[in-house]
Amino acid sequence: MTTRILGYAAKAMGETLKPFTYAPPELGEHDVRVAVTHCGVCHTDIQAINDYYGITQFPFVPGHEIVGVISEVGPDVSSLKEGDRVGIGWQARSCGVCEWCLKGETQLCMKIEDTTVMVPYGGFSSSVVADHRFVYPLPSSMPAEIAAVLLCAGVTVYSALRTYVTSPDLKVAILGVGGLGHLAIQFAHAFGCEVTAMSSSPDKEEQALGFGADHFINSTDKDSMRQVSYGYDLLVCTANNGIDWSPLLMSLKKRGRLVLLGFPDMELNSTNLVAHELSITGSLIGTSSTMRAMLSFAQEHGIKPVVELMPMSQVNAALQKVKENKARYRIVLVNEAQSS
Repeated sequence: MTTRILGYAAKAMGETLKPFTYAPPELGEHDVRVAVTHCGVCHTDIQAINDYYGITQFPFVPGHEIVGVISEVGPDVSSLKEGDRVGIGWQARSCGVCEWCLKGETQLCMKIEDTTVMVPYGGFSSSVVADHRFVYPLPSSMPAEIAAVLLCAGVTVYSALRTYVTSPDLKVAILGVGGLGHLAIQFAHAFGCEVTAMSSSPDKEEQALGFGADHFINSTDKDSMRQVSYGYDLLVCTANNGIDWSPLLMSLKKRGRLVLLGFPDMELNSTNLVAHELSITGSLIGTSSTMRAMLSFAQEHGIKPVVELMPMSQVNAALQKVKENKARYRIVLVNEAQSS
């Protein structure tokens, strides 16, 4: 085992990441230690660096879309072994005793601030520790960069669609053709739904249709949005900024549902919510069983994110591309020391 871990940390809120070495975290009896080979870059990493959620502890090493190889296992771990290639998403543990953990809904653990793999330090590093129950063996034929993105973005969209797509004949709209949206289109298509991609970027139409969308709408075109009033059973919002909520809510059928996967600002008139009996729901990652089901489903249906690889040493350049919305569509960092 390495005597020191190399990571890239923000020393204070909003700061640029810098090389940071630290002692290996203690390995619990149910834990495994994973040598990180790949780690995806998520918009949530940027929000955490900026302490958007008010829970970030500095120095902070981001990274929660992790693929690597197990280097050590705790004494009570029998399902995994050294040398296994595995993935870890946002959640790396749970309290096990709150009402949600007892129900099996561990993603809603009341100790959510302590459950992330970024505590104490995340995947922009050479090694992480996680409870083995949140560490997932990967299909041998699934490339590491594909798996990394699926472990967060993939499970986020899959969990929401699996919950709310109650019939394949539903008409589903996906708002945003980005890191989450381009996967949501693929999953919704694989579920057999009629899928409409909505985006404020008309130049994404060809790619959206290539991902499996049946239709494409420019969400900023008022005439186009009026034509789809009362058109959708389910609207999945993967966008974060610049959203005009009124025409979007009008695009839902009566008793339709809007599912939020990001953290967009919301300012809307409640009239349509009440008059049309609409629902607005959030959806956060998924359970361990959902993660396993998602990986299997994605493998079976050939669902793959579009990925750009960058060396982990260029982490700040990668974060900047995500900030500027220039990632098409996800960036995965390669740990040069361990991926060869």
